[in-house]
Amino acid sequence: MRRLIMCALSLVLASTASAATVDGLKIHSASAGSGRTTLVLVHGWTCDMSSWAAQVPVLAKKYRVLTLDLPGHGQSGAPKDGKFSMDLFARAVEAVRAEAGTDKIVLVGHSMGAPVIRQYARLYPQHVAALVAVDGPLDMRQFPADFKPPSLAGPEGLKAREGMIKGMFTPQTPADVQQKVLAMMLKAPEATAIGAMMSITDPSLRKTDVTPMPALAVWAGTNQQLPNVDETRKALPKYEQTQVAGTGHFVMMEKPEEFNRLLVAFVDKQQ
Repeated sequence: MRRLIMCALSLVLASTASAATVDGLKIHSASAGSGRTTLVLVHGWTCDMSSWAAQVPVLAKKYRVLTLDLPGHGQSGAPKDGKFSMDLFARAVEAVRAEAGTDKIVLVGHSMGAPVIRQYARLYPQHVAALVAVDGPLDMRQFPADFKPPSLAGPEGLKAREGMIKGMFTPQTPADVQQKVLAMMLKAPEATAIGAMMSITDPSLRKTDVTPMPALAVWAGTNQQLPNVDETRKALPKYEQTQVAGTGHFVMMEKPEEFNRLLVAFVDKQQ
């Protein structure tokens, strides 16, 4: 019993919650670890910080790790007007960084979190050490310009969301991961699902500006059309990419040990 109590106490001490704000919205976040390098893990569309449950305990042994729920997601507040944008998401990340009192950060973004961290690098380049995208686009110039999301409103919209989510899995995706992801993503409010999806279609994200920081993309094994590296390097000169075989969209949840090794190797290379 004493051992269980001590373990629980150590977890509490290792991970402390906070409440940054952006535009008056509470941004739920947490900090773990105390290393010199700080990583900020940014989840994807209709997800939350629990997406990184298999990363935080491992990464916190070497680094300081910040996680957050983006506006409208998880335990964070949502804009009353229902207007979501990459700028809003990026400013939420900045509020968490500023509250944590850290300067340079390595940003890790899954899915929609990839354009979020690229937008953060545009707005706050002085705070960015490196970018890591997890099965998501850093270079939105290569994202289909005619992309039109399905209707996500009402009961049919909820069915469409469920179908989209199930399409992110492979036959090899562990059953417990599928269950966790479905519960997490279908729990998000309809307004968040619609607003956050629409934020991806913003044409201003397809800028031709250059982001000079080191960047790594970790793609799912199911991805059949990886970005052209030479073309991507026009926007991200220090871009590299890799692929994790046998994974669906949630790479870091499906093969956490392999993903963690790739991430640690990249981060340590920036030291």
